[in-house]
Amino acid sequence: MNRPQQFPIARQSAGFAPSRRPGSIRRTTSIDSDWPEGPGQPWRLTGSGRDLFTPFDGGAVELATGSFRLLSSLRREIAELETWPRAKRIRDLVGVRAGSASRSALAETLGDLRGTPLFQLLDDFAGASLVAYWIWSRWTKDWSDRGSSMLGVCAGFAPGASSMLPSGAPDTLNASSACVGALEDPADPLGWHAMPVQEGPKMRRARRIDLWKEAGMIKVDAGFQDSGSVPGGGRIAVHEYRVHAEIDARTGILSALQAQPLILPFPECPAASIRATRMIGKRVAGFRSAVLDTLPATDGCTHLNDVLRSLADVPLLADQLP
Repeated sequence: MNRPQQFPIARQSAGFAPSRRPGSIRRTTSIDSDWPEGPGQPWRLTGSGRDLFTPFDGGAVELATGSFRLLSSLRREIAELETWPRAKRIRDLVGVRAGSASRSALAETLGDLRGTPLFQLLDDFAGASLVAYWIWSRWTKDWSDRGSSMLGVCAGFAPGASSMLPSGAPDTLNASSACVGALEDPADPLGWHAMPVQEGPKMRRARRIDLWKEAGMIKVDAGFQDSGSVPGGGRIAVHEYRVHAEIDARTGILSALQAQPLILPFPECPAASIRATRMIGKRVAGFRSAVLDTLPATDGCTHLNDVLRSLADVPLLADQLP
């Protein structure tokens, strides 16, 4: 069997978020997972997000916030859901399973919320719930992967990849990870929305998008991390990306893109960051569907695709820039 190309393991975090740029908007979101009744039981996901404008003369102006509390079944179905601000038809999402079904249902029921932190958080339920259970591999001695086959799902799980067990399940125990520190810079207490300190087996998906205008372009600096708390204290991350993009402010077309893999679990994973440049020349507003069409299955990375899909909100956010 032909094996996919391998790369040096990415194991270096970017650390603190960069300083906020005057005249920019920063969106930060986080989804925390915890299992109050232990593994093998339904679990809670708590999402929080905020859009913050930094004026040229300093300070900060809160533009929007959003949050949710969600109970997920073991099959990643929405069992309970509350949102703030409260959204009409939110109960229509109860019973929907994470993935393409949840994204389709979200677009149908809450499409009028596109561009808001709440919509981004609910859209991210699919990816956050997919990776959340990984943290138990660091807390349970008799861990065995409880998921279904991941063969062919992404570049890291391509046929013949080092990540795959004979059963088709991912080799979670041998996945690479890296110790990481806090994302919040103590010198900039407003740089992130409030996130609780995690203790015990808990997982967090955190993302940041900075955008500003410069010479007819919308410049974007985005960060993304999947991390969790571990026995003995501290945190480890299994995914981290940094993405830089330039978007034509008049047409909304992506003109430049650099996807930098910082922490990834397997040597095949970084291949997706090379293929991500296929998105250049496409309208960013359509990225929530265009990314999945352009970078499907082993052409992409599930988590990098989530980073790129989130750029769909950049044109709407940029409309609020001076």
